Amino acid sequence: MSLTSKYGCPSTVGKEYKQFAEWFIKTFSQGILQVLLKILDQYRNKVYISPRVLQQTLNYLEQGVGQSVAWKLLKPHMLSVIQHVLFPLMCYSDSDQELWNSDPYEYVRVKFDIYEDLVSPVTAAQALLLSTIRKRKEMLEKTMVFLMQVLTTPNVDPRHKDGVMHMIGTMGGVLLKKRVYKDQMETMIAQYVFPEFQSPFGFMRARACWILQNFDEIRFKSEQNIVAAMNCIQNALLNDHDLPVKVEAAMALSAFLASQNKAEKIVEPNIRPIVQELLKVIKETENDDLTNVMCKIVTTYTEQLTPIAVEMCTQLAATFQQVVDSEDGADEKAITAMGLLSTIETLINCMEENPEIMAQIEPITLQVVGLILSKSVMEFYEEALALIYSLTSTRISPDLWKCFEMMYQMFKVDGFDYFTEMMPALHNYITVDTEGFLSSEARVAAVFEMCKSILTQDCAEDEECHAAKLLEVVVLQCQGHINQCLPSIIQLVVERLLREVKTTELRTMLLQVVIATLYTAPDPLLQVLESTTLPNTTTTLTSHFIKHGFMTLTASLAFTIGRCACWACARSSSWPERLGVLQECHKEILPAMILLFQGLKRAYAEVLESDEDELDDAGEDYLEKLEEKVNKATASAPFAISASLQVCVCIPRLHLEYPPGQPCLAAEQLPQLFFHWVNLCIL
Repeated sequence: MSLTSKYGCPSTVGKEYKQFAEWFIKTFSQGILQVLLKILDQYRNKVYISPRVLQQTLNYLEQGVGQSVAWKLLKPHMLSVIQHVLFPLMCYSDSDQELWNSDPYEYVRVKFDIYEDLVSPVTAAQALLLSTIRKRKEMLEKTMVFLMQVLTTPNVDPRHKDGVMHMIGTMGGVLLKKRVYKDQMETMIAQYVFPEFQSPFGFMRARACWILQNFDEIRFKSEQNIVAAMNCIQNALLNDHDLPVKVEAAMALSAFLASQNKAEKIVEPNIRPIVQELLKVIKETENDDLTNVMCKIVTTYTEQLTPIAVEMCTQLAATFQQVVDSEDGADEKAITAMGLLSTIETLINCMEENPEIMAQIEPITLQVVGLILSKSVMEFYEEALALIYSLTSTRISPDLWKCFEMMYQMFKVDGFDYFTEMMPALHNYITVDTEGFLSSEARVAAVFEMCKSILTQDCAEDEECHAAKLLEVVVLQCQGHINQCLPSIIQLVVERLLREVKTTELRTMLLQVVIATLYTAPDPLLQVLESTTLPNTTTTLTSHFIKHGFMTLTASLAFTIGRCACWACARSSSWPERLGVLQECHKEILPAMILLFQGLKRAYAEVLESDEDELDDAGEDYLEKLEEKVNKATASAPFAISASLQVCVCIPRLHLEYPPGQPCLAAEQLPQLFFHWVNLCIL
């Protein structure tokens, strides 16, 4: 099997194995398929075949269905394989019944375990059936004829009926695309599926839910039928006494809410008891798929669920604690726990505009976050940081500031690799509650130390970009309050610029910090630049930066750089002792500034598409006069230059990757700033 899948299939192998694959399939296919068909014949005659051998055999046949050479050998036998191998495999079995009765929780786990699917003959049978009806047209009709014969047999065995519905549900996506079948599916569901919700056999009630889930995209012509379908699903979830039925009903409910527009209104009156029952089932089964169902319901019925949001969060947190404390099935439990954390995050995001609810949800969530961070449960760090980000989006309480301290400790101990995931939350701490951030020197120092660790140790440049961006946020958001820290920040950034920088993105981010400092507090910047020289030279960084910095900016224009650079340039004109350098390189700086404005114009044009975004006529007139003045000055300038400028409307976000909050230059300031530069460099 492994040899064939890697080297023996002409349609999937690389070019170097193409010739070998064609030779292999023509030479060995017949012999291999004869052996495999004999194995299947033994299974048909009740000879024991191990599940693993059966699964591998069916997988091999699935590959052969799409190959002309193999299909010629398989075609005479394929209908028999479907009738006598696939169909029995897809019927409810004695082992299913035994597990259902003895341990319904394990039954649910096995049926939804993706790792079990990898070795399950039933899953292999489903895959072979689908490949056959998709790739060989005549097989769909033959299969449906066989299935309807079984289904319409008087007093048909319920297990056989289950096998028929299992196969029809597996083929649901294909049947709904075939005109000859899709118009009959609604009638088939009403006639054969709805009655099974009243079946005395739990496995048939579960199968009825499952088949509706697989036909969730059907276009119901009768509103009565969709109402009947939703009522059957709701009743199964709320009132059925068998746990596997409740699980399948929940999955069907989620599928219909996603695919059927009318389903939302039908379910709405019962949504609170449905959620409460679903929370109970999640706690009992610890099933990851059900947490996805809960996320879907929370986002769909946010308003209706507000009164029980705190109760929901409490139960989700308790279930998470239960899952984490359990020692069985570590990998599966981890997936379930992540799903629970994602559900809590969804709930927080939906309730964030309700301060009263959030005040009650926050301490519950922080208990979960505290558990993860204090016990260094690294597999849940990303989810915990996402929860902190959601909680800090609008306000930051004293308890959340304690959480900030825990994040810093986590970073120092074993969270170094999670700095990128920490960025959104750190950004919130700085911008949402700047006063609180500045109220403690330890908080400012913590952010600086984290950025310093990233920029001075062996990190990927993507992480260094985030560190530089965070420093820029601190400089802009806290201007006037962190003067004692600025020399350290500048020194850190300058030293990183002097080392090898491989990507334009990192160089740009570092330069943004320099520009932001020049914009907010030029004196500390000048002190560092003047006291630092380029390696092995006597050239100060002041001269180097003014001569080369703005050319770099024009090559990688961003909103932040454009606005801050324009303002910073105007600021630099107030340094009398620096005018020599400025005049020396005016030939490069003025064209660079014009490129900055033209780039901003193009960037704004891409964003401003709404009728609500109006341009300032006065500002536009001003720029027209400015453009005329620049062009007139060109005649006496020592270099050729032309300008075509328009007023830019300021986007109310300075920082594009994270939520807003930093100061932003007003649009009307930009023309005056540029005009100041024109006077400096030309007139």
